[in-house]
Amino acid sequence: MPFRNQMNIANKITLARIAMVPIFIVLLYFDRYWTNIIATVIYTFTALTDLVDGHLARKHNIVTDLGKILDPVADKILVTAALVLLVELGRLGAVVVIILIGRDLLIGALRNVAASKGTVIAAGRGGKIKTVFQMIGVGCIIWKNQLLGIDILLIGQIIVYVSVILSLHSGWVYFKNYSEEYRKQQLENMEDEQHI
Repeated sequence: MPFRNQMNIANKITLARIAMVPIFIVLLYFDRYWTNIIATVIYTFTALTDLVDGHLARKHNIVTDLGKILDPVADKILVTAALVLLVELGRLGAVVVIILIGRDLLIGALRNVAASKGTVIAAGRGGKIKTVFQMIGVGCIIWKNQLLGIDILLIGQIIVYVSVILSLHSGWVYFKNYSEEYRKQQLENMEDEQHI
């Protein structure tokens, strides 16, 4: 089915998320009190709509190939843009961002390899917890301003550092699960060959 015929409500929401990213980038780049607050609102809204479009697609059985492509891309564009800009603005260390982005690229590549061999590696609990910590931490760092005398920037940085640890651990679990699945498939193939 052509992509133009797959424009249901879930995919329109996903496209709206992508369209919000340039506005978010401009606001964050200005690095002023109100632009930081508005950028945080856009970031939070965009992150939450990720749950909405996925829920709608599953509930109304309107999952499409276009949605499968756009949904993860929309997430990566938003988070990567935020992380890179926060490094430029001096709010996050480059090493932290390299680890977070590098881990996601490696897991994405692993999933592609696994899929090509007919193996599905589902997102584990550790990966989901990492994502929650990362989204909350990055949101706090984008906000930057103090709130009721609390250093939100520092809290956000601590949460992101925790997400780095969770990221490395969940990444190791992905590779471990893939290795186990690969060995299991190899044994099954050997058994099948012996029965031929």
